[in-house]
Amino acid sequence: MVSRPADYCPHCGGRLATTDVDGRQHFRCDDCDQTVWHNPVPCANVAVVDDDAVLLVRRAAEPGVGDWTIPGGHLERDESPAEGAARELREETGLGVGSSELSLFDARTFHSYEGKHVTSLGFVVAAEQTSGAVAAGSDATAARFWTPAALDAEDEPFRENHRERFEAAPSVVR
Repeated sequence: MVSRPADYCPHCGGRLATTDVDGRQHFRCDDCDQTVWHNPVPCANVAVVDDDAVLLVRRAAEPGVGDWTIPGGHLERDESPAEGAARELREETGLGVGSSELSLFDARTFHSYEGKHVTSLGFVVAAEQTSGAVAAGSDATAARFWTPAALDAEDEPFRENHRERFEAAPSVVR
C-alpha cells in the first residue's frame, strides 16, 4: 500500500503500470505481478468548542503553511482514532483530553495533497472538558478560538476541507 501514487513497486522495485481491478484503476507491477494499493491515509481531528468558537491552529508545515485548520493529523499504527485525535490535539495546542471524552461527529475521504487521499474522522469536545492552556505546538505557529464570522471578517487563510466541521461543531456540543 502507498499513500501517494507510485512509479515503482515497493516489493521489487519494478516499474508500475495501471490496471483495472474490479472496475477500479490500480497499480500493478509487471515484474512481480503484485498489485500496489493506493489507499487513503487515516487521520483524525478534534474540534474544541467554546460557545460558538472553535479552536484552530495555524499550520507551520505543508500542506497549507499559514492556513488555519482544526487540530489533527495522521494516526499512528498503535492507536485508536480517538487516541490519535487526543494526541494530535495535545501536540498542536497543548490541551489535554481523554479519548473517551471525544465524540465522533463525522467522517469523510478527500484528496489532500500531491495525490495523497485522506480518510478523516472528526471528533468534537467542549472546551471545559479539556485541560491545560492553549499554546501553539511544534507544527503550529498559532492556536486560538475563532468563530466562522470572525475568521471570515479577518480574511484569514483557512483549509477549506475543514469548513463544514468548523461551522457544524458548535451545534454538536450543545
